[in-house]
Amino acid sequence: MRSSGSRLAERGCSIKDDWRVRVDDFVARYPRLFHMTSSSAWPTIERHGLRSVTAILDLMYIDSDRRGRIEAERRPDTVRLSDADIGEFEIRDQKPLHAGKLAGCLTDMTVTQWLQLLNRKVFFWPTEQRVDELLGAGEYKDREHLVLVVRTSSLVAIHGPEITLAPINTGSVLYAPAPRGSGTLVGIAEYAYEESRRRRGSRKAIAEVAVDYAVPDIQNHIVRVERRQHGRAVQVLAGL
Repeated sequence: MRSSGSRLAERGCSIKDDWRVRVDDFVARYPRLFHMTSSSAWPTIERHGLRSVTAILDLMYIDSDRRGRIEAERRPDTVRLSDADIGEFEIRDQKPLHAGKLAGCLTDMTVTQWLQLLNRKVFFWPTEQRVDELLGAGEYKDREHLVLVVRTSSLVAIHGPEITLAPINTGSVLYAPAPRGSGTLVGIAEYAYEESRRRRGSRKAIAEVAVDYAVPDIQNHIVRVERRQHGRAVQVLAGL
């Protein structure tokens, strides 16, 4: 099989040029990204940046047995970690990842491998509409949540090589789950945007944006930090 670089060369386009074109298009289509987390998380994010589950466990020096239960097994409930010097973290449950359904839709990975992959990512929603849908769903709708509104251009400028895109909600298998595996989360330059747009429509062409491991400099990319409930801001903690 020819590499993507070979195919680009045949078209007279360098890898660097293709990357730049796709990045510019991605930023233009999605100028803001949105991260949703626990309503109490802002002080810890200010101190340690935005961290994946794996990065939190590394920071907290969680022992291997407990780490395995958090990182490699489905979490039926929220996990809270606290350290007098480091701070407090709330790791959300994974109730939408029913293990049996997940196993049935994985193409080339085990359930454990998929969970470990997701736990290494920091996830963002590409549109505010997706955030509002999540805020209004199930048990989330009656609680406050922290929403970080992030400037896509600066995030991509610094973390572009660590960013992957997905056409599906990788953390849910509740409703007719789509197949998923090692090729679901791919880099910006490799993402088949037009194919996804034709299949799902422009609004759903990209479902998730993820940064590998952590965004320690998240404050450099923040436009606004809010506590939201029922789809509206109840408190603005930072930004305009």
